[in-house]
Formats: sequence, C-alpha cells, structure tokens
Amino acid sequence: MKAFYEENPFPNYEDIDSDWSLRDAAKRGIFARLLDEQTPRNAKVLEVGCGTGQLSNFMGMSWGRSVFGADLCVNSLSLGHRFKSAHGINSTAFLQMNLFRPAFRPESFDLVICNEVLHHTSDPGLGFQSISKLVKKGGLIVIGLYNRYGRLTTDLRRLIFRASGDRFKFLDPRLRDRKIGQVRRNTWFMAQYKHPHESKHTWGQIMKWFQRSGFEFVNSIPKATAFDSVTEQEKLFEDNSSGTWLDHFIVQTGILITGGAEGGFFLMIGKRVS
Repeated sequence: MKAFYEENPFPNYEDIDSDWSLRDAAKRGIFARLLDEQTPRNAKVLEVGCGTGQLSNFMGMSWGRSVFGADLCVNSLSLGHRFKSAHGINSTAFLQMNLFRPAFRPESFDLVICNEVLHHTSDPGLGFQSISKLVKKGGLIVIGLYNRYGRLTTDLRRLIFRASGDRFKFLDPRLRDRKIGQVRRNTWFMAQYKHPHESKHTWGQIMKWFQRSGFEFVNSIPKATAFDSVTEQEKLFEDNSSGTWLDHFIVQTGILITGGAEGGFFLMIGKRVS
C-alpha cells in the first residue's frame, strides 16, 4: 500500500500554485468549506491519512487552529510540507505515522478526520478503534469510506477496464471531463481502478463501530435518513437522526442509482460520549 502511494501521491497539486488557489479549490466542495467554517479556530485537529495534505493545509490557514497531517507515505507528505513552507502555513505540521500505532497520546484532539483511508487498510474496524482513542471526550471524528452498494458501479467499470486493457475510460464521468487536468485524471484512475486493496462498508456497520468505541452518531453525507439532503448551510456537527435500516437501504440504493458518484463514497460523523 505504501509503495502504491509513493508512486501515485493523491491528490496532487496540479493547478494549485498558491494558498488562494488551494482555498478556492477546497471551497468548491461543500464538505471542505463547511468543515473549515464550523471547526472552532482554537481546535486541535488531526487528519489521519492526509495524503498530500491539501485539507490539512487548507484548515491550517485559519488563525489559532493547530492542524496535524499524518500519513505513511513520505512522497505525499513531502508535497504537502513543500506547499506549506512555500506559502507560510504555520498552523499545519506533517508527520509520518502508522494509524495502527499512533504517535499521539489518547484524547489529544478535538477533531480527528480520516477520509478515504480505512478501507485501504488490512483491518478497518481495528484502525477505527485505534484512531478513535485520540479524540477527546466531547470531541468529533469524521470518517469517509466506500459504500458496499454505492461502489458497485465502480466495480463494474473496473472489470470492463481490466478486460479491455483499460479502454473505454469515457465510462467514468471524471475521466472524460476535459476541465480536469491530465495529471489529476490519471491520479483518479489509479486510485479508483488500480488500487491494490479496498473494502466496502455500510451505515449499519459504522454505527456498530461508533457504539463499541463510545461514540454517538451526529451526521452523515449523504444524510442517513431517506429523502433528506445536505444543504449549502448544513450544520455538520449538530445532532441528526441516525435513521432506520429502511432509511439506510434507500440511501445506499440512491448512491448506486446515481452511478456511484465520487466513487460510491460516504462520510460519517460521530461524537465521543464515553
């Protein structure tokens, strides 16, 4: 896994050559903008599996906040650190870390973010237990994972690419979008279709992870309740209904029907209560 990301650091900094362009790129996505706006300025934040550190650098631009970006891949960390140093982002620091052996003491952080990481580990549940211990009581954790049902569209495209020698790339909307640079398209293709290992997960499974580790459900993207949607003014950290099994079935089916947008990905937010 480490070797894969050393060769294919994700995401890359193509078309991002200043702190302003990074800020603009981050704010085009609802989640990153809301996360930055709603995380207190004095918060201590850890991004586990930060990759090239774009989110860590973006969040570190806010005065008074302490942000740590941790990853196993030195090549990715070097890109993030180089950008931080070039643009004077002094509130962000990067370090190499194995998430199964955290470099920090338990209950060190107000917010822990682990986005598109756990499903690439050998034991996602154990990985969650490990990083969840770093969250203070009353603090929050954000995890992003591939959905078992929403990922089926990507799985089908992967089979087609494999059988055809990587032809028919137009089947992936992002790969045929000429507004995206060639480097970013190649990086997306490698991360989505050539990754050496991934697992898929459901709302119900992550709810059990939360319960076992002393967390309660707060919010999710998409919403955990059927026919509700995330808005531009979404309050990420306000309590929401965790939904029923029927809600989860409908929401996950919706991800599949929409073609597995963003690779069949979903986010869950929990608060540590014990």
